Amino acid sequence: MKNYFSYMRISTKEERALQKYSRQEKALEKYAKENNIEYIYVGKEDVSGKSFDNRKEWQKLERLLQPNNSVVVFKDISRFTRETENGYKKYMELMENGIDLIFIDNPTVSTPYIKQMLSIAENQNIVARTSLESTVKLLLIVELDRVEQERKILVSRI
Repeated sequence: MKNYFSYMRISTKEERALQKYSRQEKALEKYAKENNIEYIYVGKEDVSGKSFDNRKEWQKLERLLQPNNSVVVFKDISRFTRETENGYKKYMELMENGIDLIFIDNPTVSTPYIKQMLSIAENQNIVARTSLESTVKLLLIVELDRVEQERKILVSRI
């Protein structure tokens, strides 16, 4: 049986008056109820998603993850990261270690879907396999870039 974790993040302590965890909490609770799971750890922090380095709760959660036995559930991919390149590297590192990432609002970038697509690619000829693998990589990078660009727009507005 896999261990389930959840992670919530709002941008900064200063924005706490504007941002709340309530939407994330409701989505994560609903997901747990619908899938008959219990979270063994709920990470919450108010820090920018620009980097993984300054996120103490994320680092604590990561230390708790067990290869091939852990699932981390987020409301959406922007709660995981707001940086494209390092976000992609972290995503791939976790997936390669058998850690599943579930993004409730972004199911096509959740690792079970990505793994399914890559599994289909393995059984194809070189042209189809390369094409599908490249499409999967592009899907991840485009979605991660979208949330990074969104962060940049938000910062410029503030």
